[in-house]
Amino acid sequence: MKDLDGLMVVTIEQAVAAPYASGKMADAGARVIKIERPEGDFARLYDADAKGLSSYFTWLNRGKESITLDLKGQDDLALVKAMIGQADVFIQNLMPGAIDRLGLSMAELRRQYPRLITLSISGYGSSGEYSQMKAYDLLIQAETGLASLTGGPSEPGRVGVSICDIGAGMTAYQAILQALLGREKTGQGRHIEVSLFSALADWMNVPYIQRHYGGKTIPRPGLHHPTIAPYGVFPCGDGGLILLSIQNEREWQRLATEVLGRPDMITDERFSSNIARVQNRDALNVIMHDVFGQFDRDDMAKKLFEASIAYGKLNTVDDLIEHPQTQFITTMTSSGEVRMIAPGALFDGKPMVAERVPDLGEHSDALRAEFAQSDR
Repeated sequence: MKDLDGLMVVTIEQAVAAPYASGKMADAGARVIKIERPEGDFARLYDADAKGLSSYFTWLNRGKESITLDLKGQDDLALVKAMIGQADVFIQNLMPGAIDRLGLSMAELRRQYPRLITLSISGYGSSGEYSQMKAYDLLIQAETGLASLTGGPSEPGRVGVSICDIGAGMTAYQAILQALLGREKTGQGRHIEVSLFSALADWMNVPYIQRHYGGKTIPRPGLHHPTIAPYGVFPCGDGGLILLSIQNEREWQRLATEVLGRPDMITDERFSSNIARVQNRDALNVIMHDVFGQFDRDDMAKKLFEASIAYGKLNTVDDLIEHPQTQFITTMTSSGEVRMIAPGALFDGKPMVAERVPDLGEHSDALRAEFAQSDR
């Protein structure tokens, strides 16, 4: 028995953020009914890399039931209402106002079903001058200022995964779980609103505080930490790259003595504290580059390990696939088994068992029969 067995989720969703949240609920055992347009969630067509299926869709939609409906048709709309009437959670990520125009007002649904938890995910929220703007991941990376902090000194860059969508999905999932716990105490559901903008803006609090209260200009550090040194990437003699992180003065002393062979740097005023090392980063980097350039990457990694210095090799996706710490799960699709990287949480030391990824409308007939009967 899984943790969310017995819970039912109805979701009108597409793309990444909402499917991420409902996908986590499906992984935990909830019954998730995914309502799709006749042409399907457009994430089904993002690519065809998962044995002819979309990598995004395969990752986010395992364990769900798929039904295709025309939400503008009265019969199909009545079917949706019948489903919601039995649901614990209703999730939607249409444009603000669209769900009301369909006759599925969140406020009205909660009036009818006080225990229902409703969740709306949007780009910028349901109010304010940006509320009707279309919003996608990279656009939100730009609007929140994240892109201005990403990339190298010469130009901004995109975080290489859909971080805004994923962040909003994570925020939504934790809010749903909180609401479920709250319902156990009060017997009442609640409405939750999550926007991509607000979810990612929350993650920008450190640069906000540094700028607003500290008056700092936040540079694009590339693969270097803006406020800690040394913390970043350094090239080795064979062209390999290693990132290392110094978090306290004990680590700095070990690095200077055991790795750099420069115990004099411990008392050098330019390097005697983190603040001083940040202010003199260029001089520090000259020394670091000179020493690292004398060793191949694997040899330098061994030195750092023996000195108990935190480090990481700058790996590729191919390296990740072969990494000794990477764990995998296997899910079934109509095209066969697809292996993917396991979710980050282990329960009792084991990764989850993945359920099947649904084809478009795979459960339409069964769900129509089930909820048409329940609506009578």
